[in-house]
Amino acid sequence: MKNPKIAASLICANPIDIVSDIKELNQENVEFIHFDVMDGSFVPRYGLYPEILTSLKSKTNIPVDVHMMVSNPEDYIQVFKEAGADYYNFHFEATSHVHRIIKKIEIAGMHPGIALNPATPISNLEYIINDIKMVVLMAINPGIVGHKLIPNMIQKIKDLRKFSIENGNLDLLIEIDGGVTFQSAKLMIDAGADILVCGTGTIFKPQEDSISNKIKALRNLFC
Repeated sequence: MKNPKIAASLICANPIDIVSDIKELNQENVEFIHFDVMDGSFVPRYGLYPEILTSLKSKTNIPVDVHMMVSNPEDYIQVFKEAGADYYNFHFEATSHVHRIIKKIEIAGMHPGIALNPATPISNLEYIINDIKMVVLMAINPGIVGHKLIPNMIQKIKDLRKFSIENGNLDLLIEIDGGVTFQSAKLMIDAGADILVCGTGTIFKPQEDSISNKIKALRNLFC
């Protein structure tokens, strides 16, 4: 079985002592930091902002994938490039100009990715599957913290992996956002996921144990 990549969900870190949390993420060599941007319109809450990302990049070299849960993702491409984003993932549902945005992200020097809400069909990726580096599959409805995994999203992971292979994108990174727990993680990886967005359901549970120990415990599931 392949080893999963961990994307630490920064919005779940301790906002009062985020530097200490980043030190632990550095120590455990997590593969990504997942950076949620929300506008209160596309989803019913607010998220992180670019100045936080700028400060973050001075503390770590971990690649950052920005998840744009906003109504106008095209407007923020250069802002987040300058802040230090490595992957720029925007929602298919948020724009009528998907291909144009992908090309603008590439020109800016970031890796383009698409996020899909639970009810959005994989077939919508047909004409762009070879233009993107990552798909963020929402396994819960976006912007709602703490919701449980929607069960049929496991099948959607399998379908997306099959779809990407059949259409020639053998290197597509499939990232799962939402519903990741110690119980669901193995199911997701077995289904074809590469990256698990880890938040309060896994590594950010300071009342139970340290972040470092939680990361070790999660990785031990796949040994």
